[in-house]
Amino acid sequence: MIPSRYYAENAVPVISWVTQCIYLLIAVALSVLALVSLYDVLLQMVALIHAEDTMQGALEVLHALLLTLILVEILETVTAYFRTKKVLVTPILIAGVTAMVRRVLIFGVEVHEPAEIGMTLAAILVLTIAIVYIGKQERQETYLDVG
Repeated sequence: MIPSRYYAENAVPVISWVTQCIYLLIAVALSVLALVSLYDVLLQMVALIHAEDTMQGALEVLHALLLTLILVEILETVTAYFRTKKVLVTPILIAGVTAMVRRVLIFGVEVHEPAEIGMTLAAILVLTIAIVYIGKQERQETYLDVG
């Protein structure tokens, strides 16, 4: 009879390899999406030149640009995983703040309930506090790993 420890020791490298492959596929997909999103930003900027409503056109460019930024921040999380073998939370939180800022930009264009606006602003505040707190922890861990 083969002990269960044998299976565990052999399963961990396989699972690790599968995880690496999945992260690599995610990185490729995010890279393609970021490039397509950046292309959309360029198209929106060209359309802005010929737009009659420049404010609306500028908002569309800003929305496309912020979407590109969100994709790049999530991609940074994946690339950081490849570098450190750890999932860094700060880029994900930054992407969350960026998504909330995109929502705030919509508030000037569409009608929203005050509670919805308040919840969005509260989410930005909580995410910002989390970025500061977790960012300090991640920098300390990085410093301890290097030192």
